[in-house]
Amino acid sequence: PFSIADATALTEAGYVGEDVENILLHLIQAADFDIQKAERGIIYIDEIDKVARKSDNPSITRDVSGEGVQQALLKIIEGCVANVPPQGGRKHPHQDFLQIDTSNILFICGGAFEGLDNNIERRLKRDQVSLGFRAERSVRGPKRADQLLQHVTHDDLLEYGLIPEFIGRLSLVVSLSSLDRDDLVRILTEPKNALVRQFERYFSMDGVDLTFTDDALEAVADEAIRLKTGARGLRTVLEDRLVDVMYEIPSREDIDRCVVKGETVVNRQRPILMAKGGQPIELEDVPGEPDVPEVHGETA
Repeated sequence: PFSIADATALTEAGYVGEDVENILLHLIQAADFDIQKAERGIIYIDEIDKVARKSDNPSITRDVSGEGVQQALLKIIEGCVANVPPQGGRKHPHQDFLQIDTSNILFICGGAFEGLDNNIERRLKRDQVSLGFRAERSVRGPKRADQLLQHVTHDDLLEYGLIPEFIGRLSLVVSLSSLDRDDLVRILTEPKNALVRQFERYFSMDGVDLTFTDDALEAVADEAIRLKTGARGLRTVLEDRLVDVMYEIPSREDIDRCVVKGETVVNRQRPILMAKGGQPIELEDVPGEPDVPEVHGETA
């Protein structure tokens, strides 16, 4: 069984938010409440960078959603017998618990770690200066960040805000390369529930055949890369370029086909709309809507 947990929703025990034991409950639910099966499962904790320690300086206020969450995760990741409320929520003494041994559960933690590449770059420059080499000129961009993240060490994560005990329980640290144009185009078209197929379904409900040219798909991918939103931003780009057409098409019965070209994405031009005979259609020419005359002059 496999489950995904969101670290941003977790808080230290006793505070508003989810207890860390709830991530075990999600795994148990994925295993149909088969405890032995769940004890050999996989848990992916996303957005782990959001629970980094906010500051190195001591504070009178407790960091319950940052360092506190890291402290609460220590025993679970290391391996222990945890008591999990069967219905989730907070623990109270008058309820039964599900006991699960986490020793054989594989925990994978991931996150964007925005700005970590800058920390690595500063460290590499310090190392070069101490060795007597002149630092290379900095070149920014996704490829540069990918190259820097390949040199990540536990010390970099410690400087970022993860506590030493938490880092010590994560034996392997790897970096993943940013998605390039080809990757994003594949995400748009290849999955079973791909975004392109979803929009084709939306348009087919109104009897319209939606088509994307190759340069349009590449332009959508390029725009997502420019906005630094990754695969999540693909839907935003598509909806932004097609929202006007999606609202106007249901009121038209003469539209048979909609073609999205690269200019639609790059220059925000309207998609090409065609009638059943193949003639292009302009959306501004809506039949049955008389022009409203403009009235000029002063009112008394």
